[in-house]
Amino acid sequence: MTLQLFALLACISSSTPELLIEDTLTFAPTLVQEAAPNQLPLEQLYNLAQSITVKVHSGKNWGSGTLIHKQGQVYTVLTNLHVLTPGEPYRIETPDGKVYSAYTSEAVSLEDNDLAILHFRSTNSNYAVASVENTSHLEVGDEVFASGFPVTLEPANKRDFVFTTGQVSLLLTQALVGGYQFGYNNDIQKGMSGGPILNRQGEVVGVNGMHKYPLWGDPYVFKDGSLPPLSLRELMVNSSWGIPIETFTQLVQEAGGASAAARNLEFRI
Repeated sequence: MTLQLFALLACISSSTPELLIEDTLTFAPTLVQEAAPNQLPLEQLYNLAQSITVKVHSGKNWGSGTLIHKQGQVYTVLTNLHVLTPGEPYRIETPDGKVYSAYTSEAVSLEDNDLAILHFRSTNSNYAVASVENTSHLEVGDEVFASGFPVTLEPANKRDFVFTTGQVSLLLTQALVGGYQFGYNNDIQKGMSGGPILNRQGEVVGVNGMHKYPLWGDPYVFKDGSLPPLSLRELMVNSSWGIPIETFTQLVQEAGGASAAARNLEFRI
């Protein structure tokens, strides 16, 4: 069944910018193609992704994040732990270009997963928040769409939102270190970590975090310390990797009984 946050979706009134879509499929989809029932047209997916994707500033660096929940004037952003630099101030840049001071949350233990929670308060602006869907409904070959703010040589205040199209390439039965468990062939760049991965229905199914062809280290290690066979590893290197959204929602539900703050992040299973 669908996982969905108990939060209000608010519309952001702004003109639609020129679409920046990076296509990683073997054919180029067009914005006029008809979507199957319950599937959103590509232009609507782009606008939805843009409305829930934020830039996460950590000192002089930045990554991306997903607006995942709202309670009153307080918004919750889900991102990757590796996006945050301990001891540095955190700021959230929202889709309308406003920048808010942010703080981390310890209401939910995210264990050894490469995830982090930030909160910020907005008294005058309303923002959309994501709906989420369990990745158990995904199959290899399904379309997925990933967004974020790649690191560029431009000034740090320049917003270069990127929306990529692709397909699920691998689904693992056990998670890699950091919680990464499904691969996709979208091109993910540095700076897009923490951004959302959406299905064709516009629901968030995961969190960006690892791009293809890593330049250093060996990220392809399962949580139990075992290594994938060489044949699988070769396929893994050719994929970007995400953390399933249910990794986060399950941890929230487990923490809900012990923490009033965690109970405010409610999900329907």
